[in-house]
Amino acid sequence: MQRTRLDTARIRAARRVIDPVFLDTPLYRCEALEPHLGCAVSVKLETANPVRSFKARGTEVVATALAAHGPRAVVCASAGNLGQALAWSGRARGLDVTVVASRSATAAKLDRIRALGAKLELVDGDHESARERAAALARRDGVRLVEDSLDLETCEGAATVGLELLGSAAPFDAVLIALGGGALATGIGHVLKEAAPRTEVICVQPLGAPAMTRSWHERRVVTTDATDTIADGVAGRYPIPEVLDDLLLVADDAVLVREESIVAGMRLLLDHAGLVVEPSAALGVAAVLEDRERFAGRHVVTVVCGGNVDMDTYRRWVGTTAG
Repeated sequence: MQRTRLDTARIRAARRVIDPVFLDTPLYRCEALEPHLGCAVSVKLETANPVRSFKARGTEVVATALAAHGPRAVVCASAGNLGQALAWSGRARGLDVTVVASRSATAAKLDRIRALGAKLELVDGDHESARERAAALARRDGVRLVEDSLDLETCEGAATVGLELLGSAAPFDAVLIALGGGALATGIGHVLKEAAPRTEVICVQPLGAPAMTRSWHERRVVTTDATDTIADGVAGRYPIPEVLDDLLLVADDAVLVREESIVAGMRLLLDHAGLVVEPSAALGVAAVLEDRERFAGRHVVTVVCGGNVDMDTYRRWVGTTAG
């Protein structure tokens, strides 16, 4: 296999600096889902931690390095989950954390960033506008800019999910991974292609935010003018070239799914797995719903990557009044 930017020895070292509360998250066969999806399904539950997403695996690595070698101030752009994770990791190590987010970001995510003690700056526009502002602040103030997926710490922290998948007692045929900036997909993909190359790595993105998927298929960076999806956590418009290069080496496929399939996936995860998830976390289930024949008779793992959602909006999506 051609080499990605990632290194397995560093990934294993990352496990040693990540707070154990974020490691060894549940991985289990979810038989209640299987009649509705037509295949064997296992869930890797990355919401069972203090920030309810996988992102802290990467921010723990970033914050550990900054605490040891500085600078002790850091800024990032975030749709919500990275900001929460960096706030949590930075607070634990005495770092000064600033998060830049769009005013249209999920209110529950923004509230949690504030609660974790980070400074929060809101900007007009979408996530790409937040990225531009975060970079400007880093240049102006001389602080560390954390760029999700570009920074290897975020990818190699996320790759520890792959190490845990390798430890599963039950073999599986495919892993379904939400595709946004690419840290989770390239991280897990690197580990699996090195140690379990027959496992199919399938990335999933909303039809309304297709930039990275189009880039993967065309083998070049493809940007979009706008996004239109409820899956805010994966709604980027400008793929990072270095991340795309890695993704081309480790992903077997990248697919797009419709909004109605995402909502149906969220509803299935609630009704049959008891899981309240954000839209990005339902992308894997949505992919199976849209291509049942592809997965029939196979054992798939879907990475449930986040559970930070505004509950009133969530109830409208899934059609429930349950508290």
